[in-house]
Amino acid sequence: MGAFKYIYGPVPSRRMGISVGISPIPEKYCNYSCIYCQLGRTSHMSNKREEFFKLDDILDEFERYLKENPKFDVVTIVGEGEPTLYSRLGELIDGLKRLTEKPVAVITNGALLYDEEVRSQLCNSDIVLPSLDAYDEETFKRINRPCRGINFKMVLEGLMKFSQKYKGQLWIEIMIIKDMNDSTEDILRFKALLDKIEYDRLYINSPVRPPAESWVEQPSSKTIKMAVNILKGISIDALASKGFYSEDEDDYRAIISIIKRHPMNQHEISDFLSSRNCSNTIEIFKRLELDESVESINYKGYITYRLKKWMTIRQKDFEINK
Repeated sequence: MGAFKYIYGPVPSRRMGISVGISPIPEKYCNYSCIYCQLGRTSHMSNKREEFFKLDDILDEFERYLKENPKFDVVTIVGEGEPTLYSRLGELIDGLKRLTEKPVAVITNGALLYDEEVRSQLCNSDIVLPSLDAYDEETFKRINRPCRGINFKMVLEGLMKFSQKYKGQLWIEIMIIKDMNDSTEDILRFKALLDKIEYDRLYINSPVRPPAESWVEQPSSKTIKMAVNILKGISIDALASKGFYSEDEDDYRAIISIIKRHPMNQHEISDFLSSRNCSNTIEIFKRLELDESVESINYKGYITYRLKKWMTIRQKDFEINK
């Protein structure tokens, strides 16, 4: 199978199994710059919806991808930025559903759910997974660092309105961060908000991969259990994934294509190469260390590899400091 511009994977998803990713947004275009983002700080802060890539090009590529009969459980629109910034998102969802019987999911930060058009475009998807990492304006700015013009009240109200209208599966995810939103009082404030939202599942997550800001820390396992018990959620850390996959026959290119959108640690890369019967694993790691486009980060005893994101943002667009 040849290289793809908009399609990647399949990659493992602890929530949905094996996922084929659709990336309709250029690298790091987002209306948040979350302190925990595994791809690093946002390099292009924007809240303007555009047709960044031609809709027909994305659908044509997906159709070509399907001709190889890949094995996957779900099609996920997420990619390298905030997917709701794609102005033809509704048409993209409809087009994908015409081409496959597999469910189509959208992973979003939820910021644009205040926009009635965005809510309408998402309605034909099978699963929507919005984030809710804050419970008030202060925590919202500290954790999500939104683009100018976005406030917590409009985001929360948008999520509430969408939950009342949406007929598919609504799975909410909360990223719990040590000393930011992980106290018992914090969790109770989340519960008060969630009681106003109609959703099907709640996932409790924590930053297990290198975050955008080095001072971000994981909460304790005791804290995660407390959040799970109070919120009646599911701990993502407790879920298992099935492993990474790529159709690219070149082992190094396959790794690069994955870490462009989904960082991998050294054990995941080793397992991935082993599954492909790679005989030069040591050489692959040497290439990764020497590749100027790749950064390796020692985080919690794991060496994680991801593509470097060249910074072009201005500090005044959001708060850099804790």
